[in-house]
Amino acid sequence: MEEPIRLSVSEASRIFGVTEKTIRRGLASGTLRYVVVRGRYKITFDSLLGWSQQRASLRHKLQRSGIGQYVATWKIRNTLYSPNPERYKKTPPQPAPKRDDNRRV
Repeated sequence: MEEPIRLSVSEASRIFGVTEKTIRRGLASGTLRYVVVRGRYKITFDSLLGWSQQRASLRHKLQRSGIGQYVATWKIRNTLYSPNPERYKKTPPQPAPKRDDNRRV
């Protein structure tokens, strides 16, 4: 069983582009699932996603002020880890070049 991703109130507010007060209202209403770790709320990421898509105003804040504003501009600079399927195509082995044994070094 995988461990769920949990965010603090401040992390959630920054990622979703809303104030901490808005996140705390979601906690108080019972729409967000959370655990308390060392006196701090840790909110499950999947409940945050569902909550952020419930109302149009929250969806727009996610796109305008939250992480959504960066999604269109993300560029993968290191192509070594790129999810490009062309990179993983198998190519047939190339024959070794012929050597001229009569050539002096």
